[in-house]
Amino acid sequence: MTLDAASVSVLTDALLEAGAVSVDIADLRAGSGAERPIFAEPGEDPVLAWGDNRVAALFPADSDLAAALELAREFAGLDALPTWRASPLEDRDWVRLTQNQFRPIRVSQRMWIVPTWHDPPDPAAINILLDPGLAFGTGSHATTRLCLEWLADNLHEGESVIDYGCGSGILAIAAAKLGAGPVVGIDIDPQALESSRYNASLNRVAARFHPAAGPPPLPADVVIANILSAPLKVLAPLLARLTRPGGRIVLSGVLAAQASEVAAPYRQWFEMRPPVLEEGWARLEGSRLPAEGGRG
Repeated sequence: MTLDAASVSVLTDALLEAGAVSVDIADLRAGSGAERPIFAEPGEDPVLAWGDNRVAALFPADSDLAAALELAREFAGLDALPTWRASPLEDRDWVRLTQNQFRPIRVSQRMWIVPTWHDPPDPAAINILLDPGLAFGTGSHATTRLCLEWLADNLHEGESVIDYGCGSGILAIAAAKLGAGPVVGIDIDPQALESSRYNASLNRVAARFHPAAGPPPLPADVVIANILSAPLKVLAPLLARLTRPGGRIVLSGVLAAQASEVAAPYRQWFEMRPPVLEEGWARLEGSRLPAEGGRG
C-alpha cells in the first residue's frame, strides 16, 4: 500500500499491533531520479518518512489479512485503508541469501575485506576477516572505504591509533594488521564493542576496545572517526585532545555538502586539508598543530 508522510507512523504502528511480524517503509520513487535520501543525524529532528511511501507488512502465513488490516485501520483511526495487495513470500534460505550480499571487497593493492564464509581472493594480501553483524562497518560503504584507503596508503608501522566510533572494529583491525600499535577502539554502543572484540579475535590482532564513557586513552599518532557530521562537530575538542601534537586526524561519515562545516571547528587545532570525495561522501584529514601553535 502507499501512504503520505502524515499517515505512515500511525499506520505502521497499527499494523504491528494487528499482528504484522515486521513493517518496511520505502520511498515510493526509489530507483528513479526523484528518489530522495534521508539521513538521520543526532540532535536533529528525525525525518521518519518520504512525501509518498510504499509500506510492506509481513504477516504469518495463516493470518486473516482482511481482518488484520481492518483491525489496523481501527487502531489507526482511519476512515479507509489505501489500496493494498497481498502476495505469498516463498520460504527460502535467508541466512545464505544474507551472506550472498557480502562478498570480498578490495580496498587497495594489498588489502581485502573478506566475510568469514569466503576464502580470501589473494591469500598473500592483508585480509581482514569480518562477520557482518549488528554493528556498523563492513567495508562496502563509501565512508568506510575512504577510511580504509587512507590507512592502507598513509599509516606508518608502529603508529598508535584510536578508532573513535569503532562499530564493527574494521578500522582498528585494519590499522593493527598494517602494523600500528597500540590500537584502541571506542564506542558508545555495547553491541559495537562486542562485535569489535569478536572480529579482532577472528583476525588475531591486539586491538583493545573500550566504552566512550570510560577513562580516555593516551593521545595517539592517528585518530580516525567514521561517524556522522553532527557528532563529529560536537566531538572536535575531545578528538583534538586525543591526537598528539604533530599527529593526524581522519574524519568520515560526512556528506560532501557538509565537509566545510564539519572541518570548521577542527581548524582551531588542526591544519586541515581539502576533502577527498567518493560517491557523494567526504573524507577529511588534518595534522595536529603544536600545542603552543594552536589557534585560540
